[in-house]
Amino acid sequence: MTIAPMRECKIPIYIKNSFNPDAKGTYISVSPVKSHYLIKGLTCIDNISLINIEGTGMIGVSGIAARVFQILHQEGISVILISQASSEHSICFAVSNEYTDSAVNALTDKLQFEMERKQIEGIYVDKDCAIMCAVGDEMVGAIGISGRLCDSLAKANINIRAISQGSSERNISVVVKSSDINRALQAVHTSFYLSRETISIGLIGPGLVGSTLLRQIQTTIEQLKSTYQVNLYVRGIMNSKKMLLSHEPIDLTTWEAQLNRCDSNADVNVFINHIFADDLPHAVIIDCTANQTIAHHYINFLEKGIHVITPNKHANAGDLDYYKKLKLLTKKRNNHYLYEATVCAGLPVINTLQDILKTGDHVLKIEGIVSGTLSYIFNELAKGRVFSEIVLEAKKLGYTEPDPREDLSGMDVARKLVCLAREISHDVTLDDVKVYDLVPVALKSCNTEEFLAKLPAYDAQMQNVIANANAKKEKLCYVGAIDSNGTMDVAIKSLPESHPFARLNGTDNMLIFHTRRYHENPLIIQGPGAGAEVTAAGIFADLLRLVSFLS
Repeated sequence: MTIAPMRECKIPIYIKNSFNPDAKGTYISVSPVKSHYLIKGLTCIDNISLINIEGTGMIGVSGIAARVFQILHQEGISVILISQASSEHSICFAVSNEYTDSAVNALTDKLQFEMERKQIEGIYVDKDCAIMCAVGDEMVGAIGISGRLCDSLAKANINIRAISQGSSERNISVVVKSSDINRALQAVHTSFYLSRETISIGLIGPGLVGSTLLRQIQTTIEQLKSTYQVNLYVRGIMNSKKMLLSHEPIDLTTWEAQLNRCDSNADVNVFINHIFADDLPHAVIIDCTANQTIAHHYINFLEKGIHVITPNKHANAGDLDYYKKLKLLTKKRNNHYLYEATVCAGLPVINTLQDILKTGDHVLKIEGIVSGTLSYIFNELAKGRVFSEIVLEAKKLGYTEPDPREDLSGMDVARKLVCLAREISHDVTLDDVKVYDLVPVALKSCNTEEFLAKLPAYDAQMQNVIANANAKKEKLCYVGAIDSNGTMDVAIKSLPESHPFARLNGTDNMLIFHTRRYHENPLIIQGPGAGAEVTAAGIFADLLRLVSFLS
């Protein structure tokens, strides 16, 4: 009633905020103003009920729609949105929640004849709905507006219950669940470049790798904002005892002190409920632990609509049924599960392997030195150094796990082989890997300090093996291999100096893919495979890959 006379008289309108009168406000012009954006704005109507009238007897029968809306008119009920497919099997419309019961009662009463004749099979109601509208003159004739809007909602895991667009093309309205409306607004707002792409991040395991990742994010966050229009909101950090939660982005220069001061006990369910925010379109959990229990929460994360990024190998190399459910879920739901750093830290191994398979190639064999720790140990052994001294040095440099036996046992290599074998469709488990264990049997059950103290007594055994390799002018390497049948083994191999593995230095990893295409000259990936910096960089690359998928 207020705006209509102004429109008739072609008088422009300014809408101001009573609580902030100095703000610029919204200007409604007399004639269209050219905009740089395809949509001018977004709005929503909450507390809406979606009423659906269905029946095969409605097909081709004239007057059904007229009867429905005449009944609503007689009851004084305003219809906010109407949607009907060309099949004529159903009529869908939205009304305010306060009129829902009146509308359903009136329709049930006055359409009794049609219902008895089975022209109408049922009247169904969903009260928990909201309508989001995208409006703008620039939408007229622009191809792909509806597609982009629906795609942005799909990427935010928001289901569209109904959609309506008039022939003027200036308005697209979609009905979603009331609980999804805030995320829907944010997702579409970002998709049409009205705001930055924003991702709510929760990091579990702020140890050496996790803290390095936070530092890498902190140093690049402003660049990502300005160059790529991306907001990375770290809103939660959790270790094994405590969790730091914030509704605003955590200051990554002081997160450690904040975590130490907080008194919230670690609780995975509370943590993920916080990270999955109603007002942010996307959420991701980054698991930087090596914890099997956390890995078994991934399905819960994905079912809630949260993406997962991890270097944790337990999900991909653990229980086979769980792994299959996890992979199937990522296909059925529009969620991303990214795990590049599970094999060879930051090297592009998983994505390269996936590209090989997607392009129709077939993997015949995979060979690899996939432990940066063991690569370093064997490279140093080739220089004539003593085994126990190298192990102690590797631990001090942060190349090994807190207990070096976790690396020396070969199980880390075995898990990586299982990850790769499953990636090329072999249904294998950790028990299928034949592993050469470098840990002396007598030192398996003692504590870490005792293990390191007693290890020098076994140096002579390793020195004899090294001497035999040197006599043949070969180099010892700790190699994992997968053949075309999925058979896997982890072993010490004595290789000629001409072999690619014999040329490695430091913590370098190397994978050799023998495929139908890369047969005579296999595909080789080489680079550092240990250290917090490169592992964190691999996780960070997955995070940026997720941003690209969602944009």
